[in-house]
Amino acid sequence: MRVVIAEDLVLLRQALCRILVQDGITVVAQVGDADALVSAVVSERPDLVIADVRMPPTFTDEGARAALILRERFPELAVVVLSHVVEPTLAMRLAADRPARFGYLLKDRVLDIDDFMAAIHRVMDGGTALDEHVVAHWLGGAPRAGPAALSAREREVLGLLAQGLSNVAISARLFVSERTVDSHLSSIFVKLGLPPSAEHNRRVRAALAWLRGETRANPDVRPDQPI
Repeated sequence: MRVVIAEDLVLLRQALCRILVQDGITVVAQVGDADALVSAVVSERPDLVIADVRMPPTFTDEGARAALILRERFPELAVVVLSHVVEPTLAMRLAADRPARFGYLLKDRVLDIDDFMAAIHRVMDGGTALDEHVVAHWLGGAPRAGPAALSAREREVLGLLAQGLSNVAISARLFVSERTVDSHLSSIFVKLGLPPSAEHNRRVRAALAWLRGETRANPDVRPDQPI
C-alpha cells in the first residue's frame, strides 16, 4: 500500500507516518497544504490519501475540497480525511456519491493505533469508516427514509453499520446473535429499497442513503470550487 499524508501539523504528520510504516505501509509523500497534496497524488499515484480537512492558507475546507477533486479525478483512490471537530454535513457531502473507499475520522482516533489502523485497512478494502460521533449526530436527528420507518433497533444497527462494523462486531456490541443482526439488516435493506447488487456495497449504501436524507441544499464544498 502506498500512501500520501497531507497534514500541516508537522508532529502529527510525522506520527502518522511512523504508525503507517510500522504497519508495513509505504508513505510516498508528506505534504502540508492542499496544492501540494494534489501535486503529490498526480506524481506518485498512491493507493490512499490521508488528509486534514482544514489546511493552509485559510484553514477552512482546503483539504476537503482537495479530497473531492482527487476522488473525481482518481475514482480508485481511497481517501481518509481527519478533523478536529465533528462536521457531519461535510462528512456526508464527501461520502455521498461514492461511499466506498472513504473514511472520515476525528483526529483523536489516531491515539488508538489499533482502531485507527483497522479503519485504514477497512477503507483500503473498499469499505467506509465514519467516526461514531458523526454517525451519532445524524442518527439523533435525521428523518427516517425509505418506504417504511426504521425501528429503534434498526436505527441502532444502522448506526453501527455506518461506522464500518461487521455483523460479528455489531452482535457483540448489542449483545444479540449474528442471526438477529442479519434479520435487522435484511429488514433495513428492504425498507430502504436496496436489493442485492454485485456492483455496489449495499451495506455502505444503506447507511449513507439514509444519512443523506439530512444533506443540506447548499453543501459545504463542491468539486468545482478552486483550491
